[in-house]
Amino acid sequence: MKLTQLDLLMEYFRNNPDRDIEHKEIVSWAYLEWKRRTGKDFADPDRGIRSLHQKGMLIKVSKGVYRYDEQMLTEPILEDFTEQQKMEILRLGEYKCAICGARRSDGVELHVDHIKPKDLGGRATIENGQVLCSKHNFRKKNLNQTETGKKMFLNLLQLARVSGDNEMVDFCEDVLKVYENHGINGHIVWKRSLF
Repeated sequence: MKLTQLDLLMEYFRNNPDRDIEHKEIVSWAYLEWKRRTGKDFADPDRGIRSLHQKGMLIKVSKGVYRYDEQMLTEPILEDFTEQQKMEILRLGEYKCAICGARRSDGVELHVDHIKPKDLGGRATIENGQVLCSKHNFRKKNLNQTETGKKMFLNLLQLARVSGDNEMVDFCEDVLKVYENHGINGHIVWKRSLF
């Protein structure tokens, strides 16, 4: 069987069970070991580690720190909405995209989406459902809601700066500071105004 990059990452964690492993330790090892075994560069160990965590293979101890504990492994529950739930979520969402407000009458396809993605443990409940147009559902993919929100505020901030809307710039920067103050989605970078 051909070794995959995820197999290599899991090999390291399995060989170091019940130990908090910092991001830089596993990434450094993965780059060197993949190069040694295959002669190629490791594409994206960060994404691989996140993927293993999302699949329930690793425990996220804190930002950038993961642990492999065979006793704590869980299989994510992947639940789909029932037809009744979909109809109720569409009704509650007023049959329009939660992001852009587009409706079927605008020529878009509407989807019932898990707010917290099902592969991240999101359950098929009315409270975890939202209406998205196909364009925004595709963009969201498996990004969690906070990442999607932060990117939307970054886009709004850029537009406000270009249009000279200082009140909106202040609002967006205040929201983005909340992300920063709580250490949420630090991998999505933003720059404060200089004025």
